[in-house]
Amino acid sequence: MPSERILVVDDEETIREIVSSMLTSANFNCRQAGSGMEALALLDSGEQFELMLSDLMMANLDGIGLLEKTKERFPDMPVVMVTAVHDISVALGALRNGAYDYLLKPFEREQLLATVRRALENRRLKLENRKYQTELEQLVDARTEQLRKAMGNLERSYDITLEALGDALDLKDAETEGHSKRVTAFTIAIARALGLSADEIRVIARGAFLHDIGKMAIPDNILRKPDKLTPEEVAIMREHCFHGYQILKKIPFLAEAAEIVYSHQERFDGTGYPRGLKGEQIPLGARMFSVADTLDAITSNRPYRPAQTVDAAREEIERWSGRQFDPEIVTTFMSMDKNIWTDLRKEINAQIHRFAYSVKSSS
Repeated sequence: MPSERILVVDDEETIREIVSSMLTSANFNCRQAGSGMEALALLDSGEQFELMLSDLMMANLDGIGLLEKTKERFPDMPVVMVTAVHDISVALGALRNGAYDYLLKPFEREQLLATVRRALENRRLKLENRKYQTELEQLVDARTEQLRKAMGNLERSYDITLEALGDALDLKDAETEGHSKRVTAFTIAIARALGLSADEIRVIARGAFLHDIGKMAIPDNILRKPDKLTPEEVAIMREHCFHGYQILKKIPFLAEAAEIVYSHQERFDGTGYPRGLKGEQIPLGARMFSVADTLDAITSNRPYRPAQTVDAAREEIERWSGRQFDPEIVTTFMSMDKNIWTDLRKEINAQIHRFAYSVKSSS
């Protein structure tokens, strides 16, 4: 079976050789291009690549320009940008233009290989999901159809920019991925039960998945502190809502989701933060997310207690209806088949375990 083909683009020959050597030693098949124009010529010649690794700063045609010229013609080829510019706006610009991820120079061999393998795994899963969605209409069984529709909406909401931002947060908090994917699935299920449109659900799914992206700006000594936070540290931690909003609001694709991120810690009675919004002042997506987030928190293991049952979570959510939660959303939540939450959790956890096993096996 041939190894994955990777196109390495950089106008410095020494860097191209070093990167190609690292990848070749891990059994990847590499081709080199000394400029953006040379890379385009290789791609136009019909050669196929599973991944392109491109320098950001190059003469004539830079990495962003190369990305723009290739993303529509080769949508299944993820692009990882390499830059020496330590500026998050530059990195976000690359993600906004369709890059899967970015690497900051200088980087270690293992960091390079981990990023490349993650990008290739993301590509493989997207191709599998596309095939799965094509065959979805052939499946029957009313009960599992509801679950599959929720998962289908979740999968369609994971575009390349969202995944890259999510991966960046995973570097800060190892538990984020599973939690974010579960609350996204839960929120989608509630949104479907409320009868929202597919477009509305996509926006809400992005907001739910990225709700904690602002924690990227929180110092590690606070984010990962095992002990109780001081009042000053609590104040800093609470700033993650605003930081997340600031990160996302300038990206048109995520502008509406940014409002959900900004408001995901608000409470229906106005006692939440950061703005003390009340009732319908809180975006609908944030009000649904609040129920989904509490459901996941109660039914997940915590250092200070084991996971509780879905029934216990339902009782707690109903108890706080009108205070923490929107009563209408709670009514809809309570009317839903309670087994769907266990099914969704199992499906998400299985996806995470399959991905982790695949990455470990390829290492």
